[in-house]
Amino acid sequence: MSAVPILYFLVLAAALFLVGATGFLLRRNLLVLLMSIELMLNAVGLTLVAYNRLLPGDHAGQIFAFFIIAVAAAEAGVGLAIVVAFFRLRRSVRSDEATLLKN
Repeated sequence: MSAVPILYFLVLAAALFLVGATGFLLRRNLLVLLMSIELMLNAVGLTLVAYNRLLPGDHAGQIFAFFIIAVAAAEAGVGLAIVVAFFRLRRSVRSDEATLLKN
């Protein structure tokens, strides 16, 4: 069985990060923004695990990937709580209406 080159993993991670960054910059829905951030975090995790394949004895890439997963879970929990609170207050999940909360 032939090994998959690391370049394939990096191209996939770059595509995931690009899709996430595009979604974050172009969309106004808070839920889509959270999903875009999750995509970007997953792309970084994939890059770390891919580079970890170069040094199989060193597990630093996998350890950092676990920290990224923990940060993504915390971000999803806190972000969804903020979105629910915002929806209860304004009956909308559009990010451009969040500036109304500055009062």
